[in-house]
Amino acid sequence: MLISILILRCEDMKQTRGELIEAARAVCGDFPLQDKFSAGGVGAAIRTADGHIYTGICIDLASGLGFCAEVAAMAEMLKHRETHIDAVVAVSDRGIVPPCGRCRETMAQIDPRNMDCKVIVGEDREVLLRDLLPQHWLNK
Repeated sequence: MLISILILRCEDMKQTRGELIEAARAVCGDFPLQDKFSAGGVGAAIRTADGHIYTGICIDLASGLGFCAEVAAMAEMLKHRETHIDAVVAVSDRGIVPPCGRCRETMAQIDPRNMDCKVIVGEDREVLLRDLLPQHWLNK
């Protein structure tokens, strides 16, 4: 019984992983803004604990004024009054990219339960956010 439950959970995660990767790819696509600035070079997708999917794109500007695709997806999630992330992925034309430190910290601070969210780091691989933030001050 336990083995069949684990197999079902693996299959569910495989489906979730594929669904999120496709959602992130669907919004990804670099387009130029003015003066060598751009948007959309990275797309992200978040699946919340309630099963909703939110997407976002990055904006690359000068002087640190841009933001990551994961932050844009989190803003969409927060706009809908959700905070608990089940899984997250970001993609670029180079494939799946792990979240930067700022994005990892933002996920953790939005909701401490997000330390256990699955961060997709490959087509067939995910890790928990807590493993990307070892010895984090929110870890209890």
